[in-house]
Amino acid sequence: MSTTWTDAVVVARHDATPRIAVFDIARADGGELWEYEPGAHIDVQVGEAALVRQYSLSGPPGTRKQYRIAVLNEAASRGGSRAMHALAEGDPLRIAAPRNRFGLTSARRHVLLAGGIGITPLLSMALSLDATGGDYHLHYCARSRSEAAFVPELANHPRVTLHFDDQAPEQLLDLERDLGEPGPGTAVYVCGPGGFMDYVLGRAAELGWPASALHKERFSASPADAEPGGGGEGGFTVRLSSTGAEYLVPEDQSVLDVLLANGVEAPNSCGQGICGECIVRVRAGEPDHRDDVLTDEERAEGLFTPCSSRSRSPILELEL
Repeated sequence: MSTTWTDAVVVARHDATPRIAVFDIARADGGELWEYEPGAHIDVQVGEAALVRQYSLSGPPGTRKQYRIAVLNEAASRGGSRAMHALAEGDPLRIAAPRNRFGLTSARRHVLLAGGIGITPLLSMALSLDATGGDYHLHYCARSRSEAAFVPELANHPRVTLHFDDQAPEQLLDLERDLGEPGPGTAVYVCGPGGFMDYVLGRAAELGWPASALHKERFSASPADAEPGGGGEGGFTVRLSSTGAEYLVPEDQSVLDVLLANGVEAPNSCGQGICGECIVRVRAGEPDHRDDVLTDEERAEGLFTPCSSRSRSPILELEL
């Protein structure tokens, strides 16, 4: 399966902070964009190298004339954020249809916890809940007001609390106070840098929150997933259920790398196990899950991310 790209153009750009640029993007031909649900992200292809990166949609769902994304200029950028920050109004780029593995659930109440650039998908959720009258509270954490995007839109909102590291201690995020113990019908959504997410998810577990109530989206693989230990090291064989073809997956290549090198049409996007585009089903064998997108239930059902995960058995058969 291949990604379908649409030619687009930057119709507006402004710097929300010295390191965060906000882009409004429309179709180059003026047509309508795809519908999406809050929490969705898009693939963006940018620059002469046609780099592909994923960015959360932060505008209000239902607006099909243009999308809004915010991009942090990463100090350790692999080129994507630098290419995005080089764009100006009128510059072309390409985008693909939105995907969403971080959507709102049918909970009675929603607690949104954003760290830094993690505000982007949660802002879309908040705008949607405002429009539908949903019960929620958004906690937005950043190092300082000057480093936080969308502050003008959020500063005086009754359902938003801003937490900045340079504030008084009592104004910092306190999960015992701001999240508390599990409540019936309450869902928690977490997005932000790895350290922030690990802290929030770990503290929530200590407070008794079940994994089923905690919903997360990472912008890069967590350390545990990026450099796993234990079983599953070394090479193994991947088999395709449709043809019986077998390919050796060496220790220094991913399943996805091997499939693509052998001409197998396998969906893919981020290459880090965080976007969910490449998910396939395991027909036989024992997977070694190293993604940060599948739930425990989905893993138990046999779902697998060939871009990041490996095999604990000599042969892993995939539904491809």
